[in-house]
Amino acid sequence: MNSQLHKDDGYDDENPPIFTPSHNANSAPYAVPPSFTPNRAKQVRQSNNNTNANQAPSFAPASHRIRNIKSSEPKIIKVANYAPSNNPTQLNQVNNASYLRNQSSDAGFNSNSFKSPLRPHRFLHAFFALVAVLAIVCVAIGAYSWNWVDSHINRTQWLTNTPSTQGTAWLILGSDQREGAEAKEITGFRTDTILVLTKPNNGNSSLISIPRDSLVSLNGKQMKINAVAQYAGNKALTSTIETITGHRIDHVAEIRFDGLTNVVNALDGIDLCYNRTVSDRFSGLNWTAGCHHVDGATALAFSRMRYADPQSDFGRAARQRMVIAAIMKKALDHKTLTNFGKAKKIAETGLASVLLDEKSNPATLWQMAQAFKDATGPKGVTGTVYWTNPDYRVQGIGSSVLLDDVKNTELFNELASGAHKPGAVGPLAELTK
Repeated sequence: MNSQLHKDDGYDDENPPIFTPSHNANSAPYAVPPSFTPNRAKQVRQSNNNTNANQAPSFAPASHRIRNIKSSEPKIIKVANYAPSNNPTQLNQVNNASYLRNQSSDAGFNSNSFKSPLRPHRFLHAFFALVAVLAIVCVAIGAYSWNWVDSHINRTQWLTNTPSTQGTAWLILGSDQREGAEAKEITGFRTDTILVLTKPNNGNSSLISIPRDSLVSLNGKQMKINAVAQYAGNKALTSTIETITGHRIDHVAEIRFDGLTNVVNALDGIDLCYNRTVSDRFSGLNWTAGCHHVDGATALAFSRMRYADPQSDFGRAARQRMVIAAIMKKALDHKTLTNFGKAKKIAETGLASVLLDEKSNPATLWQMAQAFKDATGPKGVTGTVYWTNPDYRVQGIGSSVLLDDVKNTELFNELASGAHKPGAVGPLAELTK
């Protein structure tokens, strides 16, 4: 497979989008956004007040100096000067893809069921496993494989002309773009996992998530942030993230829904153990208590299941770690590393499941894996951005999240400079203090 560079025409480098982060000093910042809460059926309420969209001047990405930004009235991230998608069908599907499917994906809400203050995203652990396997395979194949790996990287245009800022930042996206039968059943696509991985020149790496329901306005059309790339193009989403963080995004990695499934299948399956018998219609997991050799589809269901687990998200997080450990064990096995054909197959499968930015190469992929490992280790910083209103209601869109521009600017300045101490950050982390 040859290197692919997909051009994204939805962005004007000469007239980049203008964004205004949200701030609402009168809301409950430490409440939990509905999309962060497991087992939730959203109560659809339509707001009669659609006026809380007062705009403030946009700002450029920050330098290492922490800026002083005054609080203001509630604002919605504003996007202007962009070129929407030229696909009418795709545009008509934006709200269906990003809003209507949100309604059905969180069924069965019980306020007492919220157990984990830092809910793992469904793509987070799958991404770590995927990048780790790619890194291992690249090393195993040897230095002469650089050109081969580089030629198999799928690239598209994500990056803006934003000036360089401190450290190195990756935008990591979990996309539900599907192929085959699933593509016929589910129209549109969402970037439901939005993570910013930051590696400072000195200090602790960090991995911070941005709620998929964060509210933005594109030329007067309000939508959630997970629909921005589909509606306004890849670079518009990158610029949105740069404005929220105040720092340039140096690289982007979009992970496809089927990434974990394909990697496990390329390894000819993995061994997993679980001491409960499960039949869960939400994840599709049917499991008889004990140990089993499983394929990719079962491994994915195993890592996603939480409704039938008495430990809810804690149990799911533990099983996701089991899947990662099983993948790593199989990938590091002597038989795998010494089998060039198998190692090549794993690399091809992993690379086919990742869409990178136009400047990525094997070295930046390796650096991303190392930064991810550091960020999720004992000396890393993990958590969420800050918000001011986690349940802001908009007619036709539903529950959205208004972000806190002041706190988020200060947070990412500290992360980029390496000044932030290790541990969890954000409103959810502060709930446990």
